[in-house]
Parts: sequence; structure tokens; C-alpha cells
Amino acid sequence: MRSLSPRTAAAAALAGALCAAGSLVAGAGSALGAAPARAAVACEVGYTVDDWGTGFTAAVTITNRGPAVDGWTLTYSYTGNQRLTNGWNGRWTQSGGSVTVANESWNAAIATGASVQAGAQFSYSGANAAPTGFAVNGTACNGGGEPTTEPPTTPPPGGPAPKLKVSGNRFVDAGGNTVRLRGVNRSGGEFACVQGNGIWDGPMDASSVAAMKTWNVNSVRVPLNSDCWLGLDNVDPAYRGTAYQNAVGNYVAVLEENGITPILELHWSRGSWTGYDSHCQTAAAECQKPMPDAQYAPEFWKQLAAAYKGDTAVVFDLFNEPYPNNLQTMDYAQSWKCWRDGGPACTGLTYEAAGMQDLLDAVRSTGAQNVVMAAGSSYSNDLGQWLAQKPSDPTGNLAAAWHSYNFNYCKDASCWDQQIAPVAAQVPLVAGEIGENTCGHSYVDTLMAWLDAHGASYLGWTWNTWDCSSGPSLISSYDGTPTAYGAGLRDHLRSAP
Repeated sequence: MRSLSPRTAAAAALAGALCAAGSLVAGAGSALGAAPARAAVACEVGYTVDDWGTGFTAAVTITNRGPAVDGWTLTYSYTGNQRLTNGWNGRWTQSGGSVTVANESWNAAIATGASVQAGAQFSYSGANAAPTGFAVNGTACNGGGEPTTEPPTTPPPGGPAPKLKVSGNRFVDAGGNTVRLRGVNRSGGEFACVQGNGIWDGPMDASSVAAMKTWNVNSVRVPLNSDCWLGLDNVDPAYRGTAYQNAVGNYVAVLEENGITPILELHWSRGSWTGYDSHCQTAAAECQKPMPDAQYAPEFWKQLAAAYKGDTAVVFDLFNEPYPNNLQTMDYAQSWKCWRDGGPACTGLTYEAAGMQDLLDAVRSTGAQNVVMAAGSSYSNDLGQWLAQKPSDPTGNLAAAWHSYNFNYCKDASCWDQQIAPVAAQVPLVAGEIGENTCGHSYVDTLMAWLDAHGASYLGWTWNTWDCSSGPSLISSYDGTPTAYGAGLRDHLRSAP
């Protein structure tokens, strides 16, 4: 969210051709169970489901290991009464138990080594047996047998948090198992210190983390403040510098001990912006700024990365919600150059900005190999140029961050399919904030199903006892009692494998 504290207004806040032997191989992006030994077959299809008893979301993934191809049709069959409700990333139809998925115009071509994924929702009653008879363009896949699977997903939290790295478009642990981050945000560290009210907002102890675990949370995003971390003079001495850093370290340790991945994120930073869409009149880190500042943000990341470079269970999220495209000082193309490069590329910005490349370089300059998330533009809701403008990472451990609320412009499956799905097909996608201002959960229910189908990670905003007027709040008590909105996320996380 843009500037969330209970003390501030914060409403905003396959592509296939004929299957020659070995030419097409598919793997599930979010798979279950142990991976079988793979036979030398013409093609394979990965198939996974998120099942809630009366319906399910199905995801199919096909990867091209042969020459580049253009145009695909996938067919398979159910043996029960599964019935198609809707689909995405392909034209889905059903006749009896037979399902057909044909490419869209924008995902018809698959280069050698590239992948495509499509998803759909189905209703059913009784048993939900896995489908059979997978074929691409009429040629049987998987030897005519069952769908393939990738390595198992990491089990629910317990024991130390996994060491993470990027493999293709997914996170994996030290054993090569797929890890999807599904959890909550824990707001407070971005605002309490600079407002003189402490370091956190509410308890950050073992009991509060135990309550999160009852929701099946396996990751927590922790927003931070650069002024407080760096110990700048505008912050109360009790809440800045070493005191603040130690508090962050203590909370990271509690999360990791409980098997929960900490995501440390720069939320509030410095920079004087009083133009269009300004959120505060001060240069201090007291609100969401359009871009991180060149004066302090890189130093924040050098220090934080140096502190955690020996612990790859910790994930770094470079900057909460960049919004150079909203300032009315530069066009869309220029705003993305600003996003990546900062400095002179940020036309009209009244302070020197650091781009995402600057912040990533600051992290890597310490030798840190940790996974790094780079959020998109327009309050992280726009990923339209993320692949074209993404910063260069010598480690390959870069993920895309995206925020999605019902009041954003990219808020339906049509936009997600066109703009977000291509990113998720190439790099790990983390919806670092999801939520809605309706006090209900119909939007996040639909969104989580879509993200599940694309093997993406997601975290609800926020594990704080606020109310709907202060921003989406998941809980009414730190014992884990959910709000009506939070019940949707809780129930979905509990049903996750």
C-alpha cells in the first residue's frame, strides 16, 4: 500500500507444433508429489490443481525443447463430471469429458526452451480424478499416460526457513524443491519509528508468529524505513540505528525459526516530492515516495544486504511501490527508464532518484546472493515493461513483484492474462501485496485462484488490527482472529498443499 498506518489516511494504499520425439516437454509450475523418472517420450504435459471440494483450478504447462514452433492445441479427457467454468491463457472448450485448449494469438509461438501455461476453473461433485489422454496437435504426450509433475512443493512451515534461489520461473530450496511464498504482510516497521511511536505496530514475538502459522503462512513481508535503519537525526534515538536494526534482526530470527521466509522491503524512503500525487510535504521518510532516493536508498541496501548476505533464507524487496508514471512529468516509456535507471531519466522529479538497477547493484556489491524482488511501476500494479526494462542481475536471483487491489487499474483476468502472465512465465512472480477495500474477500478469492494457476506467490495486506477505513486488515486480534476479509485469505492458505 502507498502509505499505510492506522494514523494516516491510506485508502490506496503450446505453443506447439507436431510433436517430434523429444521436441516438447512440459512441467508443472506448482507441482505436488515426488517427481517420477522421465522416460524419453514425444511430449509431456504438467497438470496441477487447487481443489476446494466442489470445484478446482487446473494449471497445465508445456515447455518446448525442440525447434521454435507456432500454434498449438492441447486435448485431454476427464472421467468424472468435471465441468469447465472459465479459462485463461488459451481458448478453452469442453465436449462431454473432453477438454480442448487452443493458443491465443499472443502466446502461439514458443521459442526453443520457452514455456507456456494455461489455466481454468472447473466445478464437480464426487471424485476428481486426474485427466488422461494428453495430446498436443493430435500427437499423444506422456506416452499416452498420466501427466508429469515437477519436484514437490515445500511442506507447510516447520523447522528452519528454506534457503532460496531462482530456477527458471520458480523459487527452489537447497534440495531443488519448488517453494511458493504464500503469507502476509506485517506493517509497522515503516511508520512507527519515524512517527515516534516505537519500532513496531503491535506484537512481533513468538506468540504472534505462532498465530500466523495457524493460517499456514510460510512467508512474511516486513516493510522498513530507511531513515530509521540508517539512524538519521529526524528519528527518535530510541527507535533508530542499532536499536532498529536489532529489532529487525530479532524478528527475522523468530520467523526463520518457525520455517517462515522473511521478505525485507524498503517501504518509506527520502526525497522531496510535492507535485502531483504527493503523499507528504517533507523530504524525510514519512510517506510513500515516487522513487527511492539516490542519497540514502543505495546505502540502506548496502547495509541491509551486508547484514543478511550469509543467509539466503531472507528475501529482499527493493522498493515498495514506485510510481513515476503517475507524476504527469514524463511519458510512459520515459517513466520505465526512470524506474530502471533513476537519475536524469526521471524527468521532472525534484530529487535525485535511484533506479532499480542502482539498488540491485548496491545489494550485489556486498556479495549477497539473496533472492531480490523488483516491483513494477504505477504503485507496483503495472508490469507492462518489466521484462523489457528489468535490471541486470549477475546472480540470476531476480523475481518480479506485483501489487494487486480491487481499486487498481489492472484488476481483472483480462489484464492479468495480457500483462502479468508473460512475466510469470519467465521469472518468479510474487504478488507482494494483495487485498481489497470491500471488507470482503471476493476479489482476492478470484485473484488467488489465478495466481495459483500461474504458480505465483502472494501475500495479503496486512497482519495488523486496523479496520477497513485504515486499509485492508486481515485480523481483528493478534491471536489470528480474522476479519471478514482475512477469512478469505486464511481459508485459502489452509487449503493449500
